[in-house]
Amino acid sequence: MAAAAMRVAAPGIRLSAVVRSLRAAVRSVCTQPVSVNERIENKRQAALLGGGQRRIDAQHKRGKLTARERISLLLDPGSFVESDMFVEHRCADFGMAADKNKFPGDSVVTGRGRINGRLVYVFSQDFTVFGGSLSGAHAQKICKIMDQAMTVGAPVIGLNDSGGARIQEGVESLAGYADIFLDTSYLFITGPDVVKSVTNEDVTQEGLGGARTHTTMSGVAHRAFENDVDALCNLREFFNYLPLSNQDPAPIRECHDPSDRPVPELDTIVPLESTKAYNMVDIIHSVVDEREFFEIMPSYAKNIIVGFARMNGRTVGIVGNQPKVASGCLDINSSVKGARFVRFCDAFNIPLITFVDVPGFLPGTAQEYGGIIRHGAKLLYAFAEATVPKVTVITRKAYGGAYDVMSSKHLCGDTNYAWPTAEIAVMGAKGAVEIIFKGHENVEAAQAEYIEKFANPFPAAVRGFVDDIIQPSSTRARICCDLDVLASKKVQRPWRKHANIPL
Repeated sequence: MAAAAMRVAAPGIRLSAVVRSLRAAVRSVCTQPVSVNERIENKRQAALLGGGQRRIDAQHKRGKLTARERISLLLDPGSFVESDMFVEHRCADFGMAADKNKFPGDSVVTGRGRINGRLVYVFSQDFTVFGGSLSGAHAQKICKIMDQAMTVGAPVIGLNDSGGARIQEGVESLAGYADIFLDTSYLFITGPDVVKSVTNEDVTQEGLGGARTHTTMSGVAHRAFENDVDALCNLREFFNYLPLSNQDPAPIRECHDPSDRPVPELDTIVPLESTKAYNMVDIIHSVVDEREFFEIMPSYAKNIIVGFARMNGRTVGIVGNQPKVASGCLDINSSVKGARFVRFCDAFNIPLITFVDVPGFLPGTAQEYGGIIRHGAKLLYAFAEATVPKVTVITRKAYGGAYDVMSSKHLCGDTNYAWPTAEIAVMGAKGAVEIIFKGHENVEAAQAEYIEKFANPFPAAVRGFVDDIIQPSSTRARICCDLDVLASKKVQRPWRKHANIPL
């Protein structure tokens, strides 16, 4: 009887065991996703904190924003979509494998977003994680968004705040720099300590690679700003002038400034004395839409002005000689500055407007020894090579080879105007008379004769070197009309592997 009972109970026992096993399995399945979700959330929170609150506070004490704060300020609210938040560095040497040295996202935040509704990819180096140093993973993240941007035809904005390559990773970090190639305050190849050990020079970080050094002396940086907020607000403004890629036309926005607006103040802006200076920026502000001009490299090579503006809503690039600095002479630095800007505009389909008041190239042994012929040729080449619409206005002096270089008709300028005050000649009247009438008894009469003959726009107009002599007050209307006509300009060039600009 007992044996029979055991046989009957055995299946029940086995069934209970199976049920308990199933319940345990169900509980395990139900609790596992919660664990994974917690890990995901923990990683996200760690990524948002970067190097931790203490390092974030230290960043703020230095007057600097964090990588994520910069992105939030730069992009439209809520538009940032982050990528590779969970990527970590792969270095195992020098204690780097320890959990305390692993930070989700590593030392850079990458993703995409929008500025005034227009798509842009962005990376922002995080100084709170290993000083923003570049690792293999860091480089991989940047390269990925660059590839994505290339695929969809969108720009990439990089917010750099890095101490350089990550020493612990050695050659891998250097390979990362090559893959990308690309201070908030300082920028240099080697720091002051290395300079001291190699050349025995004593120099501070500011003196070697500070904002003033690179915006006024080296030309490495284009502009300097008081703080992160000022820089990012200006970056948003600058972005609005640019097309998303070289396949897009120059941006056009709604314009409330009449295209045919007369500018009467321009009729008297050029002084009667040819040696007296005036500010070319005043002319630019008077002509462009809403007096808005975004100058590029304003503190470097001040004898030439470059920047972006709009004409009847269309983005244009502005180039102009500055009579207030070195009389507007072209030198090595201004030639390189102008050439770089002209080529940038040509690369991105941005029309060029050039205001000319140039007495020639700056003379002197320093310029000759530095290669002014070679560097001046860069600007000449850039204008000649450009296929975008080119409108030129000669406001006063246009002397010698410098006249040719400044987007003259001889360099395929589309429309070339001269004001009544224009002087288009080989050189100034005084210097020319001293050569032509050397030893002449009546030098003043000879000079007056030369001025009558050449110090005016008629000799160039007679030869077709300028298309018209216009009243300064009509400059804006004429340029806007020309840009409308030239919007459909097409230039066919023979195929070539690449240009051979005189570097």
